[in-house]
Amino acid sequence: MASTTRTNVLVRATDPILQNGVCMALRTRPEVWLTDDKADPANTVALVAADRFDDRTAELLRAVQGRGYTKIVLIAGEVAEAEVLTAVESGVCAVARRSEATPDVLVRLVRAAAAGEGALPPDLLGRLLNQVSRLQRHVLEPRGLQLAGITNRESEVLRMVASGFSTQEIAEKLCYSQRTVKSILHDVTNRFQLKNRAHAVAYALREGLI
Repeated sequence: MASTTRTNVLVRATDPILQNGVCMALRTRPEVWLTDDKADPANTVALVAADRFDDRTAELLRAVQGRGYTKIVLIAGEVAEAEVLTAVESGVCAVARRSEATPDVLVRLVRAAAAGEGALPPDLLGRLLNQVSRLQRHVLEPRGLQLAGITNRESEVLRMVASGFSTQEIAEKLCYSQRTVKSILHDVTNRFQLKNRAHAVAYALREGLI
């Protein structure tokens, strides 16, 4: 029987060799418990692995979502900026490249997903944030325009989520309670009908809200 401190993980991949490799990397880790389709999706993280983000990968993600999994980690060999946003908008809450997916990284992403946190490749996230920053600085501000849709407080929290800070770290840096941070994120996800905090960050980036 699995320890209550372990995170249930369902591994799915676009080919059996890749799936076996991920399972081998996680099988000896005490932080996770590999499970099968009989597991409760509400208490299980789905880890999807692929060589690249293509139609086959998108189909696998849809199948996983269709079975009720909402905490999804994607490991892919090649991930472009647009693909990261597309994946997150499809329900993925953590993304990493295969070249960076060591057992430690896999465990970290799984635990982040289980806790409702999100994680994106830092270089891609940095470029996305820079694009939004240039839009604000060079296009909107000279015209006296402001990006709208969320409050300054919500924007500040989303920026910190995008930078990889946990709920506790955000609360400490902004002098909020963790309950307040969670409430802010809950309000944003509800208002825009988003799936989770990673989806909220992706939405805010795409819409130029942060």
